[in-house]
Amino acid sequence: MTDLNAPRSDEPRQASHSLSVRVYYEDTDFSGVVYHASYLRFMERGRTELIRSLGVGQRELFDCETALGFAVRRMTIDFLKPAVMDDLLTVETVSVAARGATMDVEQRVLRGEEVLVTAQVKVACVGGGRARRIPDGLRRRLGIAD
Repeated sequence: MTDLNAPRSDEPRQASHSLSVRVYYEDTDFSGVVYHASYLRFMERGRTELIRSLGVGQRELFDCETALGFAVRRMTIDFLKPAVMDDLLTVETVSVAARGATMDVEQRVLRGEEVLVTAQVKVACVGGGRARRIPDGLRRRLGIAD
């Protein structure tokens, strides 16, 4: 099991991750355009993979003695251009700030170089039904400090 408080020698200054996502029929509305809620799933995967890329799996967060999870507290989204069935998208995720139990993340969904969606997300670290401070080791790995 990873020690969330242990530093890593390859810690980034600001953690970022890119995830490729193919648009399938199930992601679209009746016209073949990506349904707006599908972008929420794509971005959730992006945030999950950001954490995983830092050496922390979701199951590991839930299975440890002090189980932790992340819940979206606020999200501001700009839908700029539509994606359609069969598009190959890239979800970019960057950790930008943290305060106690919350973390600010910026995300973009692109088709090639074309920006389709931007989002500013505030997530809260929770455990045992209440807010918990983001562990210092994870905070360092994310490249964010109070």
